[in-house]
Amino acid sequence: MITCLIADDQAMVREGFGALLGAQDGISVAGLAADGAQAVRLARELKPDVVLMDVRMPVLDGLAATRELLRTGDSGPRVLMLTTFDLDEYVYEALRAGASGFLLKDAPAAELVHAVRVVAAGDALLAPSVTRRLIADFAQQARRPAGPQAAALDQITAREAQVLALIARGLSNAEISAELVIAEQTTKTHVGRILMKLGLRDRAQAVVFAYESGLVSPGQ
Repeated sequence: MITCLIADDQAMVREGFGALLGAQDGISVAGLAADGAQAVRLARELKPDVVLMDVRMPVLDGLAATRELLRTGDSGPRVLMLTTFDLDEYVYEALRAGASGFLLKDAPAAELVHAVRVVAAGDALLAPSVTRRLIADFAQQARRPAGPQAAALDQITAREAQVLALIARGLSNAEISAELVIAEQTTKTHVGRILMKLGLRDRAQAVVFAYESGLVSPGQ
């Protein structure tokens, strides 16, 4: 059973999402929060698997709440950010804070349910539009020196570095497999080893790492 916490300052949104998810097999709604501070408190109390977190909320916004929830690393829940616009200016910072993906509030019901299942399974939900925005954010910060993550690249093999670079371009496992002419199961194995060796939660963090380490640069 996947347990969810829904945090949104609009009552109709959180209650509507709650009713939708609560009606799904294998998903239960542990609680509803009206602001970021309440979301943090309830998440620590209820320990849900997934938190649907609105980006803009009073008291404590979704970005700050995500940072607070995930600052201890893997012990926190998976966070799926809810936003009205796919090019939200908080995309980069939210992913750096540890969010596992983004979902538009007006997404179809089936997409919301799918997103919760994907994130709960430990994968990331990173739409192409979000990946493009992330790349654009890095482009605006071009020519800055690579971060301390650069040294960590020594932990992965040359093939794994190729896979990580393709993840950073927003390619799916199937697309990476086609690009490298390898089996999709092999790609999945590479992705799993990359995340394990680099201590990353999911593909979303892998994208951020690839740019911050200097493995890839905007425009590549």
